[in-house]
Amino acid sequence: MAIPHGALVLVADGKKTLFLRNQGDSELLDLRTEAHGERDDPMDREIKTDAPGTQGQRWGDGRPTMDEADFHQQGEDRWVKDAAEELNRRALNNDFDSLVIIAPPKALGVLRKELHKEVERRIVLTVNKEMTDRPIPDIEELLIGEGAPPA
Repeated sequence: MAIPHGALVLVADGKKTLFLRNQGDSELLDLRTEAHGERDDPMDREIKTDAPGTQGQRWGDGRPTMDEADFHQQGEDRWVKDAAEELNRRALNNDFDSLVIIAPPKALGVLRKELHKEVERRIVLTVNKEMTDRPIPDIEELLIGEGAPPA
């Protein structure tokens, strides 16, 4: 699938987001940065306020520990949901006609649950891959490879 001129490209994970715009045409990509963000990742001890809880038992000599909330994952999920909200806002303002999303599996799952139907309608390509730490030429190369017809 060719990526048309003016298409919005979201490269995201739980810590970074990168909004790119294709200034080239469908044959020759020219991605330009529109916006980017990076979330602060606090250390575990800065997030937790207490040890995990325990629950008494009627039998046995042990006390099982209750599962502890994964605060890092909650923070990453919130970051991805914020990116989805931005896409929803942009789609409802007709900021883009075509959308490409590049995200790792977990982030992609969280993102898809939050997308408005108007955003879903505009998705032309989804790539299940971690690319937030790669330079733009690598992202362009990935998209050219994804958009090529099968041999």
